[in-house]
Amino acid sequence: MELQIRTEIVINASKEKVWSVLTNLEAYPQWNPFIVQSKGRIAVGERLENTLQNGAKTIVFKPKVLQVRQNEYFEWLGSLWFKGLFDGRHYFEIQELGPGQVNLIHGESFSGILSGMIFRSIGADTRNNFVKMNEALKARAEG
Repeated sequence: MELQIRTEIVINASKEKVWSVLTNLEAYPQWNPFIVQSKGRIAVGERLENTLQNGAKTIVFKPKVLQVRQNEYFEWLGSLWFKGLFDGRHYFEIQELGPGQVNLIHGESFSGILSGMIFRSIGADTRNNFVKMNEALKARAEG
């Protein structure tokens, strides 16, 4: 069973600007209400260390970067405790709509033995957090 969250937002900034905000992990604490801290390099095979804020709770996980296409796309795979239990393939896609305007697609596909149960518990909050992050990214890139 695979479950998904997919969000989109139009940002009035170049794909290069959006990419630079999205991939400047050191600046996440300044603007990102969802991934409040991220360490590592966005390069295929690297591991990131992400701290998520979900309500009053913080969660640290260490996903592996799977794909990177500069100014277009990056994706990581994170797992809860061990691979196959509850896995999330998280992605960001930047589609150029015209000069100085992009559509950001931000989503995640969940799989694993416990995915249905955990997704029912966290799915709505996770979607809301994606939307909050998208809005904050838009404000930063347009500002």
